[in-house]
Amino acid sequence: MKVAYVFATPNAATYKLATMILPQLEKGIHGADVVGMMFFDDNLFCLRQGDPVGERLARIAKEKNILLMVCDQCAVQRNVAEGTFEMCGTGSVTAKGLVDGVVAGCFPQLYGALAGSPPDYVITL
Repeated sequence: MKVAYVFATPNAATYKLATMILPQLEKGIHGADVVGMMFFDDNLFCLRQGDPVGERLARIAKEKNILLMVCDQCAVQRNVAEGTFEMCGTGSVTAKGLVDGVVAGCFPQLYGALAGSPPDYVITL
């Protein structure tokens, strides 16, 4: 079974991802193949370079080919992306200051990135 996670509620990344999902992925006991993670609002702060959770996640994502995407508009608003609000949704916004492998985008970019390995389930936390 393939899943994608959407981190949309407050503290979803710092609590549910950091203390539940990530440790399970690291131990190889998660029970599902994670194909992607999309981060909204302040949840994307855990992906800043040097953040212990983000660095661990970047390593696992690289090993397991997991898409890590931040909402382009959220990233521009929080100064962790190059671009403008007018560019959001076009695929032209670039993540900056985030751990290796993170891309910025909106739903069109998310759908395109997951098209080659679509999830069976999308779980919003």
